Amino acid sequence: MELPHLGTHCSEDNCRRLDFLPVKCDGCSKVFCGDHYSYTGHNCPVAYKKNVQVPVCPLCNAPVPGNLNELPDIRVSQHIDNDCKSDAAIGRRQKVYTNRCTFKTCKKKEMIPILCDTCNLNFCLKHRHPQDHECTKNCGKSLGKAGQAALARTAAASSSSSRNQQSIVTRVSNATSSAANGLSRAMGFRPAAVQGNLSDEEAFQLALQASLNPNATVLPVPNHTITQEQEDFLLAKAIAESEAGVVGDVSATNRGRRSQPNCEIS
Repeated sequence: MELPHLGTHCSEDNCRRLDFLPVKCDGCSKVFCGDHYSYTGHNCPVAYKKNVQVPVCPLCNAPVPGNLNELPDIRVSQHIDNDCKSDAAIGRRQKVYTNRCTFKTCKKKEMIPILCDTCNLNFCLKHRHPQDHECTKNCGKSLGKAGQAALARTAAASSSSSRNQQSIVTRVSNATSSAANGLSRAMGFRPAAVQGNLSDEEAFQLALQASLNPNATVLPVPNHTITQEQEDFLLAKAIAESEAGVVGDVSATNRGRRSQPNCEIS
């Protein structure tokens, strides 16, 4: 060549052309000819640091700046949701973000309502806690949702326990009366026929003897054969036996209920 000292060879391995107007890449600092000076022409390894493009909003055609390590789609979406001035974006924000914060110095709106458990007012994410929106004046006047739920559970438990006690007492009394009636029918015991000319105390003694020993023959017993202590003992023994039988029936019923399966397949 006539002028070998002029120009510079291209740094591309497949080219190596002597170019009198070479271009230096600002990314890799190498010299290239007019065909390979672009980032894509020589596959520059640091092109992602230099080839920076600012995305444009498709609604208002405004450039949307952002960080280098942030995706353009995310920046454009945030711009449309918050800062876009087009009619479509404004109408969309008015329809979606309708829950305005009730804090006195905040005008932010949220997509979903965030209610305070104490004052039942709507707030944004920043002021949702009672300490953040100064919710101290209503803390002593009303219970929160957790307190109301606890009171409701306590009332329901007390009412159910009282109903269970009443049902147990009713079942005991019914069982006692039915046992006495069944015993009287089985023995053929008729108060008018047995009593005859006997007094009420003698008839009561005969009834106690019949309940304690069903197989024995009921005979009129004079009043002086059983003392008051013996009469009280016989009465207490009869009541204890009847209550023991009723409690056994109730326990068997409860065991039967617990043995039933909790879930049913229809």
